[in-house]
Amino acid sequence: MILALIAILVGFAILVWSADRFVDGAAATALHAGMPSLLVGMVIVGFGTSAPEMVVSAMAALDGNPELALGNALGSNIVNTGLILGATAMVTPLVVHSKIVRRELPLLLGIGALFGALLWNGSLSRTESLLLLAGFFALIGWSIYSALSGRGDALEQETEQELAEPSMSLGKAIFWLLAGLLLLVVSSRILVWGAVEIATALGVSDLIIGLTIVALGTSLPELAATVVAARKGEFDIAIGNVVGSNMFNILAVAGIAGSIMPMPELLPEVLTRDWPMMMGLTAALFLMAYGFRNKGRITRLNGALLVVAFTIYNVWLVLDVMASRIA
Repeated sequence: MILALIAILVGFAILVWSADRFVDGAAATALHAGMPSLLVGMVIVGFGTSAPEMVVSAMAALDGNPELALGNALGSNIVNTGLILGATAMVTPLVVHSKIVRRELPLLLGIGALFGALLWNGSLSRTESLLLLAGFFALIGWSIYSALSGRGDALEQETEQELAEPSMSLGKAIFWLLAGLLLLVVSSRILVWGAVEIATALGVSDLIIGLTIVALGTSLPELAATVVAARKGEFDIAIGNVVGSNMFNILAVAGIAGSIMPMPELLPEVLTRDWPMMMGLTAALFLMAYGFRNKGRITRLNGALLVVAFTIYNVWLVLDVMASRIA
């Protein structure tokens, strides 16, 4: 048990550090290659901040624990929206200016609804998982199109300020790109082992561990990116990070896990508790960011409501675990 806890802590520490190095290396390499800043921000950085979830998902599925990966996908979205964006808005109210971000929000709702439809029969087959991965590649294509056609958008201006020039030489960038990716794989393997050992010791499902410990840990890059962007007044980047990450989590994280190891029998709580919570927070974010009443402003009160919802959900998880033990 103690060794498993150490493995989780060490795994998280290396995971977060290597993800940061991977993103820096990938972004600098792309800028050296002449890619537009908005394209780098939307695709390279967006992909990189979701890299921990993707690699952990693959490792969990390869180890025969696909429900850990599914919990990671759902839980990361709940953490991103309820905790990270909610807590950030409580400190600094967020204003949405970008047309690109506004277009992504209904897309995120649609992707979440599609995911629920695929899960509705209580399973996730390899064919359904491959459909999610196809959606992921389509999303990458759409992001590239949006970035190339998004001249003058508020998100472009913020991204150009953030990525004015490469942060390192080309050789150093390639080194950290490869080294960061290698360390992501190693740290994910350590983390998954520790998480499975903890789940076994506590007598809880892999799904619960994925929804809580693993989801919170793999969302740390999004937390850092969102807080830093908000403190700089780059509100569209802050919200865009969360929205993009959430789409990647559904399509790529769940898609990768199910493609490696299909899930023929999901726990019923996925459809009665976890997916509805994710969709509820997504719908709330859509209403807040579209600004039907507050003109696209996520206020401190809105942020507090998101954090309260996140807290209630985690209390719900604890009560469910306690009830299952009593039973």
